[in-house]
Amino acid sequence: MASSSSTSSPLPVLLLLVLLTASSAAGEDVAAAAGRDKLTHIRVYMHERFAGANATALAVVPSPLGASEAFGRVAVLDDELRDGPDPASSALIGRFQGVIAGTSLPGTAAPPAASFHSAISLVFTAGEHAGSTLAMVGPVLGFAGAIERPLVGGTGAFRMARGYCVMTAVAAASTAVSVVFETDLFVLLHKP
Repeated sequence: MASSSSTSSPLPVLLLLVLLTASSAAGEDVAAAAGRDKLTHIRVYMHERFAGANATALAVVPSPLGASEAFGRVAVLDDELRDGPDPASSALIGRFQGVIAGTSLPGTAAPPAASFHSAISLVFTAGEHAGSTLAMVGPVLGFAGAIERPLVGGTGAFRMARGYCVMTAVAAASTAVSVVFETDLFVLLHKP
């Protein structure tokens, strides 16, 4: 008669111990990194001119569906970043450069569906952040109200940065051929 042995393998217990140790060490690394992260709020003003000889935003590819449609339209931006809403009394501190493309087919966008996608570089040329950039990539969920997009990285003082941007039109500073956006950058900076 064969006897059945009820010996169990120590492998599951060892595997569990290894996993617990690894997850504990990873948690400590995350906690240590979180202690070195710093949330910074930066307010700048984006000045855009979309008409005239000094336009800073131009449609370079029209929509293949017609002039009144946004899908397929591509525009390029080289807007000014200033430290205030008034172009006459504020200092130029950088550029807001990038591309924006229409991404919603006619009749398919239901609010708040994305109608445009953007890839923007905020290039700081003067002031505290001179020589640094921030990268902003994401959908534009409409131009009424605040526009929020993610910050996905940067260079210089913004290496390893992440966060978000909220842009709100400044009605008093906008005209028929230009718009000024108060641009609030909430940047999480990692300090090694």
